Amino acid sequence: MSDSGTILSALADGVLSLTLNRPDKLNAFNEEMHLALRAGFERAHADADVRAVLLTGAGRGFCAGQDLGDRDPSKGVPDLGHTIETFYNPLLRLIRSLEKPVICAVNGVAAGAGANLAFACDITLAARSARFIQAFAKIGLVPDSGGTWSLPRLIGEARAKALALTAEPLGAETAADWGLIWRAIDDDKLMEEATALATRLAAGPTKGLGMTKRAIQAAATNSLDEQIDLERDLQREAGRSADYAEGVSAFLEKRKPEFRGQ
Repeated sequence: MSDSGTILSALADGVLSLTLNRPDKLNAFNEEMHLALRAGFERAHADADVRAVLLTGAGRGFCAGQDLGDRDPSKGVPDLGHTIETFYNPLLRLIRSLEKPVICAVNGVAAGAGANLAFACDITLAARSARFIQAFAKIGLVPDSGGTWSLPRLIGEARAKALALTAEPLGAETAADWGLIWRAIDDDKLMEEATALATRLAAGPTKGLGMTKRAIQAAATNSLDEQIDLERDLQREAGRSADYAEGVSAFLEKRKPEFRGQ
């Protein structure tokens, strides 16, 4: 395991585990943690040994969003647009464009940008005790980190507005029932299940999984004609892959496939 202090990083069985590590601040983002997490996802893009990413938090919380001590107006009016453009937007783009599975294990409170970071991942599990809070309304801000994009798409305009305007906490089981996350897990089983899922996906046909991710994300803005044309093009590419050849051979030979993500 390696770390920058604010992010713990470890690669095992094809899974790059990235752990937010400012537990005394509920893993709120400062600039060091922003840059270290971005570096982790840049590694996931560049390193063929990384087949999946598992994101979680240290301590009793997942992420409380931005560390407001670093953006205190009493010390000078901050340019929060610069903060978003410099730190949050590049991170969200890295997560969404990574053609490898990104699993998020929300181990406690996920507030503000922390909640929307979790919603940007491909498969999000949460401890039953976890809470998601659009905390922006409490301090006069607008949801960022993709929140105004992901919330209405995942749960509809009415629920998205209610969460964003009231900043009421949403429990993990309700978040799962609404479709914000995939599953709520008993607290003591969260990391075991998240790690097992990430390991299983990392051992799978990750080239095809990555293209599946790309196609599903494109559906939000594509017409039906555009989407089925994209499916045709991606299926053509997938059908020429080594993973497809291995999958068919293993099926016909009645053995377990050995995928390489190629």
